[in-house]
Amino acid sequence: MMFCPKCGSLLVPKKSKKEIKCSCGYIHKDKEEAKIKLSDELVKDKKIEVMDEEDKIKTMPLTTIDCPMCDSESARFWTVQTRSADEAETRFFRCEKCHHIWRDAS
Repeated sequence: MMFCPKCGSLLVPKKSKKEIKCSCGYIHKDKEEAKIKLSDELVKDKKIEVMDEEDKIKTMPLTTIDCPMCDSESARFWTVQTRSADEAETRFFRCEKCHHIWRDAS
């Protein structure tokens, strides 16, 4: 890294010419000293994985709560902002045993 002797900003290499230039207008003259090297990093895109509904549910946190339908004690939960932003989120639960979905009463 090199810094501008005039203003102290970082000197940035320009792609069009083999020079290092500052935003204040200063151009570094000695190309050998600067050892300008421009390189682009190739980033491979990851494949998009599609999840079905069951896989989405399995990623949700598990909690201990009584199901109103089957009296099971474990359910997955998630939150949704169903009202205005200054009010609390609504918590939804899905029973692990019977898959019944209900919302938090509080």
